[in-house]
Order: sequence, then structure tokens, then C-alpha cells
Amino acid sequence: MDTNYLCELKLKKCSPELHKNFSNSVLCLQHMLTKYKNIFPTYTDHTALHSLEVIDFCNKLISSNIDKMNADEIYVLLMAAYLHDSGMGITMSDYEKFKKNIDFGDYFVTHSGEDIPAIIRDFHQEFSAEYIKKYADFLEIPSYEHVFSIIQASRGHRKLNLWDETELPDDLHVPNGNKICLPYLAALIRLADELDIAVDRNLQFMYDIESIDDEFSKMEFKKHQAIKQLIIKEDAFVMVVDTSDEVVFQGVLKLKAKLMETLQECKEVVEKRTPFKITQSEILLEPFEP
Repeated sequence: MDTNYLCELKLKKCSPELHKNFSNSVLCLQHMLTKYKNIFPTYTDHTALHSLEVIDFCNKLISSNIDKMNADEIYVLLMAAYLHDSGMGITMSDYEKFKKNIDFGDYFVTHSGEDIPAIIRDFHQEFSAEYIKKYADFLEIPSYEHVFSIIQASRGHRKLNLWDETELPDDLHVPNGNKICLPYLAALIRLADELDIAVDRNLQFMYDIESIDDEFSKMEFKKHQAIKQLIIKEDAFVMVVDTSDEVVFQGVLKLKAKLMETLQECKEVVEKRTPFKITQSEILLEPFEP
């Protein structure tokens, strides 16, 4: 099945109005999402390019499930895919406002001092939620229910409990009567986000890896470089990997294990909480041959 622009094409066909709304939002978000570099200049890509990759992976994961999705679900998914990392690029004035609405638990007991970049990174899904609330009218999100759904699907990409029926109800209705299946949308965003680990995550001309002082960030880039391709088949994900650097390869294996945990969790949530399916069940490695 051809999944190129799968969600976008169905949204345009089923709801030209929502499609226009989404398209107009993208024009703004492409600029807004570059702001993360002000705080995280050595981090892997979190711009609209990453959002597009997440959408492409969502399209491939959805495949024939698209027939079960309504226009509002697709709109929410596309907006959440674009906005899930928006909290990474907030201004300092927004940081001061947003943090008053975020439950940090015992974070400041176990983390001494206020390292603002670390706080934003560790809670960026919550800062993204506040960002979406602030700009909901500007982005012309059509209803409170749509705003809530986009926020929850976006928050779902990390930490949020996908089994929580309060956070992710499976029967939320928008004003036109369409039902939003939030567990499915959140699971898609989480899994698609984890799948964006191949070399094309970071365009080579945008980064000088050897000039990065942070060894952790440098290793993250090297792991992405070693993963030459991530292929989605109907029953498996295939990682095509350059195994020539043993240290980097061991890091890639840890990424594979983390991805497998995410796949298993998302697959189980989708099967038990929704009428949809994730058909992939394993992750395979293939050696890269130049």
C-alpha cells in the first residue's frame, strides 16, 4: 500500500476545511520549531524536518487502518506530530509562565539548582502542552476538544501513561460528533518519534560533529550516523547499521532495545484499548554494505 502523504491526502478529501487549517498552521510552525536551537544548539534535530519524519512514520504505521480513521483524528494526529517537541524552543518569558502550571513532582528535591535547559528537556512534553494552549487561537484549532486531544496526543510521545483512561480517553467526541481515539494517536506519536533514529535525522551540512564538546551529544550523533536506514515492513522494523565502530554499535544496540520496549508497549495498548492494530512485532538488524 502506498503510504506517501496518506493522512494528509485523506484529510484533504474528507475535510478541506481542517486540511486548510493544518496547512496554514504548518507555515507558522516551520519557523517556530527552529527556536529549540537557542537552548539546545548541539541536540539532534527537533525542527519541522523531524515532524515530517514522524508524520511519514505514522503514515506507514497506519497503512490500511486509515479506513477506520475520521478527519478529526487525522487532524489531531498531524497537529500533534508537529507540536510534540514545541516545548523545546520556548522563550525564557514563556518558561517562567509555563512552569507555574507544571507538576514537577520531587524533581527539585533530586536535582539541585535550576538548570533551565535540563528542566525544559526533562519536561518538554509538559512545556509543549502549555505552548499548545497559549497558541491554540493563533493556530485556529477549532474547539476545546481538539486542543485537549492535540495536547494529550503530543504529551503521549514520552512519559505519559498510555493506559490511563483519564489522560487518554478512547471515546472523546468533538463538537461535530466524531470520536477521537486518543490511545491510538498517542501510541502512534510515541512509536513514530522513536523510529526517527537513522542518519537522515540530522542533515550533515547543519552539524559539525567533531566540534561538539558535549561527549553525550557527540555519541548521539554518531549513533544516528551508524543507522543508515530504518525500513518499515508489514511485520517488522529493519535497522540497516554500519557496525565498523564497536563502541558506536553497542550504543545502537541499546537504541534497538529501547525501541523494542516502545514497540511492545504501544502494540499492546493499541490492541487492548482501540479497534486498531500495529502489525509490526520485531526489530531486525541488517549490516550496511557501502
